[in-house]
Amino acid sequence: MTFVRASGPGGQNVNKVSTAVKLRFDVGQSRSLPADVRHRLLALAGSRATQDGVLVITARAHRTQEANRAEARARLNKLIARTRRPSRPTLASKVRRLTAKSQRSSSKKLRGRINDD
Repeated sequence: MTFVRASGPGGQNVNKVSTAVKLRFDVGQSRSLPADVRHRLLALAGSRATQDGVLVITARAHRTQEANRAEARARLNKLIARTRRPSRPTLASKVRRLTAKSQRSSSKKLRGRINDD
């Protein structure tokens, strides 16, 4: 993490205090992430990733360094959590859903008007 001067909120301190945070995370060399997660993370990062595989996140919305640091970490965690691939529903769960749906449909059909035909 590096700290730079931020534009925006901060009053007189905006010209004196470095409150913006630049978080650099080397995705390509990270041993804490599996290889498939690293590839998906780089794909999700888009223009936030450099050619060397370093993810750069800039946070400058808050007035304090601590709040911007927490926001940068939260954004990194959120991006890593987004890389999880959604699983497909099993055949049994599909069958259960469709049976419940048809039972609900048949019970609602009984609520209609009674014809004297």
